Amino acid sequence: MSGHSKWATTKHKKAAIDAKRSSLFSKLSRNITVAAKVGGDPNPDNNASLAAAVARARMVSMPNAKIKAAIDKAFGAGSDAAVYSEIAYEGYGPAGVAFYVECLTDNKNRTAADVRSAFTHSGGSLGTSGSVAFQFERKGSIAVEKVIKSDDKKIPDRENAVDEDEFMMAVAEAGGDDYEDAGDEWIVWTAYDQIQPVVKGLEEQGITVKGSELTRVPTTPTQVSVNDAKKVQRLADRLDELEDVQNVYNTMDVTDEIAEALDAE
Repeated sequence: MSGHSKWATTKHKKAAIDAKRSSLFSKLSRNITVAAKVGGDPNPDNNASLAAAVARARMVSMPNAKIKAAIDKAFGAGSDAAVYSEIAYEGYGPAGVAFYVECLTDNKNRTAADVRSAFTHSGGSLGTSGSVAFQFERKGSIAVEKVIKSDDKKIPDRENAVDEDEFMMAVAEAGGDDYEDAGDEWIVWTAYDQIQPVVKGLEEQGITVKGSELTRVPTTPTQVSVNDAKKVQRLADRLDELEDVQNVYNTMDVTDEIAEALDAE
């Protein structure tokens, strides 16, 4: 069941250290609001999409007050009512790398123009609906602490499942599909609709969960040169900076060499 993905590692580290906290919180708030509204229930225990959105927000230390305000907005009235629409854009970036861009917007014309401009200025092009979606698989991603810390000085900190075989068994027992070693944490992969049961299963075994999110994983990663990788990352960053964009996924195969080159940028 073990494996390693530099892309997943880079993605989680980026989320954890994102310096643009105001912009990040704004996007997360919008995501929470829509998840609450679509699910029709303000209680994360009864709304799987909302639970995932809240978990993602807490993973980057979003204040509880902001989370509550975002949920409340989903059930507001008049000027407080949420009017966001979900829309996805698909296309190709440099070196033929496929991109899938998820957005939440209150103005589809503005969002379409912004996304198209990002592709055009980065040497890419927008495609039609369904042109690249098949190249991604929807999955659940759970970040797990490697070290469990206790405030009680009498209880020493201990590593989570020091023996990898133990951890593999714990993941299987919880219903997880796979896992990887992502440096400071474990990443547990699940079926798209099983993220909450797996989180619960891990926690019941004493495993500390840092956060979780719904994501898309490329089924066939695209191999690129280091030079092209930098171009692909610039497009990804340009898209990620757009206010209406929630998530940016691409099929670039991030090898150790490419990860080091991108970190040095």
